[in-house]
Amino acid sequence: MKVTDYIKSAKQTLFSFEILPPLKGKSIQSIYDGIDPLMEFKPKFVNVTYHREEYIYKEKGNGLLEKVAIRKRPGTVGICAAIMNKYKVDAIPHLICGGFSKEETENALIDLQFLGIDNVLALRGDPIKTENIFKAHPKGHQFASDLIHQVNDMNHGKYCIDDIKMAPTDFCIGAAGYPEKHFEAMNLKTDLIHLKEKVDAGATYIVTQMFFDNKKYFDFVEACREFGINVPIIPGLKPIKTLNHITFLPKFFHIDYPEELSNELLKCKTNAEVEKVGIEWGIQQSKELMQKEVPCIHYYTMSNSDAVKAIAGNIF
Repeated sequence: MKVTDYIKSAKQTLFSFEILPPLKGKSIQSIYDGIDPLMEFKPKFVNVTYHREEYIYKEKGNGLLEKVAIRKRPGTVGICAAIMNKYKVDAIPHLICGGFSKEETENALIDLQFLGIDNVLALRGDPIKTENIFKAHPKGHQFASDLIHQVNDMNHGKYCIDDIKMAPTDFCIGAAGYPEKHFEAMNLKTDLIHLKEKVDAGATYIVTQMFFDNKKYFDFVEACREFGINVPIIPGLKPIKTLNHITFLPKFFHIDYPEELSNELLKCKTNAEVEKVGIEWGIQQSKELMQKEVPCIHYYTMSNSDAVKAIAGNIF
């Protein structure tokens, strides 16, 4: 079932969450262990992130270096199939531009359609660690809007090979939104221009980057509506869990902590103290969002569901 259909038929705010694929070599049970505690809250869909391959350099016998591609986490197709089979819940794979040609993307979408997957979240993706800026595949897409165009074209029966008649797909396409703007955007207005391009290309709902100040989300939604972006906008929340998160999350995701939260975090001396603050803040955020009747609250679990379970247990 499509995300937009779930939202249209819902009588209250929905619950959903996102997981990471396990590290290469770990079993599927590591995913189930993260999902099982959250099933009591009846999620309508579970997002599965995608991580591109990276490169390492190995020394050769002649003193030269050999560039070798490695993939630290498996792809999403098989994981989504396993989740849907075990839990009878919709799984949403992330599609990214980086590392894929248009033909490879097309083939992945065909596989997803065969599995009965109705939704995809289309993203540009981040640069790999060995690159300072994002570099597209020579035969791929530079921007998420281009990727969304391709998925939408397939929904209308238009594939890479024009002279072969193909059956249309029927994907519901999600896109990412940034209440504090994407870090590469010059300002919020230019970021909204790019977001409108994604919606015009075929995205039918938006999931936001994590934020810790609900006012920024509400202001973002209002700005989107004024800009003509009228699709559902799902807020994304991430519980703070460790001392490392205090500095890592603002640095990596380019977000701010509100002063009230930062004051509490500065008092923390242990991971347990940070997690307690994170849970309390997540409950507070979630309650306010539900009071405003947001369509869904989407939690970033990073495959560790303890904090999200504690928050959801007070909300849903």
